[in-house]
Amino acid sequence: MHKHAHVQDEYVRNSNFRLEVASREELRDHPCWRHAFADERKDHRYYELIEDTLHPEFDYRYFVLKDADGEPRAVEPFFVLDQDMLSGTDGRLYPLVEKIRKIWPRFLKVRTIMIGCVAGEGHLAGGEHETALARHLAVSAVEHARAMGAPMIVMKEFPSRYRPVFECFVANGFSRIPSMPMTRLWIAYENFEQYMNSVLSSKTRRRLRKKFRAAENAGLQMSRVKDVTPVIDEIYPLYLAVFERSNLSFEKLTPDYFCELGQRMSDKVDFFLWRLRGKIVAFAACMTHGDTIYSEYIGLDYSVALDLGLYYYLFRDIVRWGISHGYRWFRSSSLNYDPKFHLRHRLEPIDLYVRHVSPAVNFVMKWLLPLLEPTRYDKTLTMFSNYHELWAERRH
Repeated sequence: MHKHAHVQDEYVRNSNFRLEVASREELRDHPCWRHAFADERKDHRYYELIEDTLHPEFDYRYFVLKDADGEPRAVEPFFVLDQDMLSGTDGRLYPLVEKIRKIWPRFLKVRTIMIGCVAGEGHLAGGEHETALARHLAVSAVEHARAMGAPMIVMKEFPSRYRPVFECFVANGFSRIPSMPMTRLWIAYENFEQYMNSVLSSKTRRRLRKKFRAAENAGLQMSRVKDVTPVIDEIYPLYLAVFERSNLSFEKLTPDYFCELGQRMSDKVDFFLWRLRGKIVAFAACMTHGDTIYSEYIGLDYSVALDLGLYYYLFRDIVRWGISHGYRWFRSSSLNYDPKFHLRHRLEPIDLYVRHVSPAVNFVMKWLLPLLEPTRYDKTLTMFSNYHELWAERRH
């Protein structure tokens, strides 16, 4: 470990690049930022939207990789917060921890630099400088964390495809643990019926068709819009209803987030609305990129959701729309894995890389993190055929 870290330090010392911290105002019109994440569904506009609409208590900053002439070559967003290390667990440890916090209020709470995205998985915006950006982050982020009084650093929820380039983080004392995975489903079929007949068990098909008939007989109708501002007062309580039923803590979105999402990124965003006798009883916020449609967030009216099988009806209508528009993949955000298992999704692993700036504390944390990582508390995940990929090494 120490030998590899020394090699990484040598790389940074001998590199023509250096890592600095900048504000959004300093980067606003620089081409390096305007083109950041251009090959991802959530480009630089999304990060600006997040900063404007979510968690004003967070300190939003940007790591900038500059060349020998001081020119920015890559930008990586981060934010600083007080992190509760129990936020990814299912709450079993809370009673014990709350007793400890009566004596030690900040037990398992630590000022943290989170590198990545507040709402969604993270990506590197390095382009051709991706490897250099990763190596400098692995070393220099520790120095910047100390300077900011943030003893912990987290690379937040990066897809497993980054594992080869992120080996430099592990070599520099970071621990890789799985976060709650996204899921993916192949939908390049002639129609939804072909998908069901090709993939699902006969039992699941019968159950779904029964649910679909119930919703259709009730008169459920779908529409699609780009901007939900006119109906935000109707759909936001539906989002909160889903959010509050989750056993895990994650980012709480705001009404402004949904309104701005459609207005700023209409080229990539679609909202699907389902009405029952004129009243909106469900919605889905989706994004499209390349050959994929992403289901980001949903909202449900639970006074009718269970009786009408709204979750499955939403899934059917979105996939139908995706197939009709030539999309080949349906990807979904984390959580709610039981229906996804029966619908034959596969897991899309995403990782956390965690390090404490103190070598002694970091040594202890390496033993503690496997007990706190969130996937261990969801037994449904183990039923997926590629569950092993959550921990497995990603080969080049």
